[in-house]
Amino acid sequence: MQPQQPSTFAPTSTSSEQPGTRIRTVVLSLVAGLVLGAAGMGAVWAMNADSNSPVAGGAAAADARAACGALDGFDPEKYTAKGSAGEVALNRYAAAGALSASAAAGDPRYKELAQTIRRSQERHAQVFTFDTLVKKDLAKAREICLAL
Repeated sequence: MQPQQPSTFAPTSTSSEQPGTRIRTVVLSLVAGLVLGAAGMGAVWAMNADSNSPVAGGAAAADARAACGALDGFDPEKYTAKGSAGEVALNRYAAAGALSASAAAGDPRYKELAQTIRRSQERHAQVFTFDTLVKKDLAKAREICLAL
């Protein structure tokens, strides 16, 4: 066998760009897009941050309605059930508390709803059952929901 001769063919660049220029251009374009996007979102957020705006009030009302919806679908009898029925009950009860707290934070009109649900949850955490006091608070919260 004959030894192979080294090739004299050397790859040449057909592009007039320096290596890395294309990557640098893409990276700078991405960074500029992110900066402009963040600035736009910041401006929209700043315009909607006014607590007197209908958007902020609408969010609190929506949270209150959602809390009432979760409470409406909550069945204390299923709270300790095994499987999905128990999980649904547990999560609806927790969601009613979280959403009512969010509504109260956004609008003081929902403070009584949040306090009533929280009081029922705190009592339940103490006695581990839905006794008459817990049920009384749940009934009051449902009455508040009907008035919304």
